[in-house]
Amino acid sequence: LVKAMTPIGTTDWNSLFWIAHNAGPKVLDQIEVEIGLERQKLEVTRHVLSEYGHMGGVGVVFMLDEMRKRSLVERKATTGRGLDWGVMFGFGPGLTIETMVLHSVPLET
Repeated sequence: LVKAMTPIGTTDWNSLFWIAHNAGPKVLDQIEVEIGLERQKLEVTRHVLSEYGHMGGVGVVFMLDEMRKRSLVERKATTGRGLDWGVMFGFGPGLTIETMVLHSVPLET
């Protein structure tokens, strides 16, 4: 995570929007604990998990759309709920973790 975010100059994980693989509540709880993430940062992930269950790899794309929709409804300035930068990550077999830096786009409010 540090390596992925260094080019944009942040290690303040709570200053980012988050799209996380919806592996389950216990996994999400542990992510929050390990990196000191505020609970609301994984709100979209938790919502999708509770409403639709584990969606596999496509879940992160679904969550991106959910965040975009919420940003519009909440009249936020960007697709990242008003934040410019975010992170998306997923888990794979053998404890593979892939991370992607996201840059949100402005919304017309």
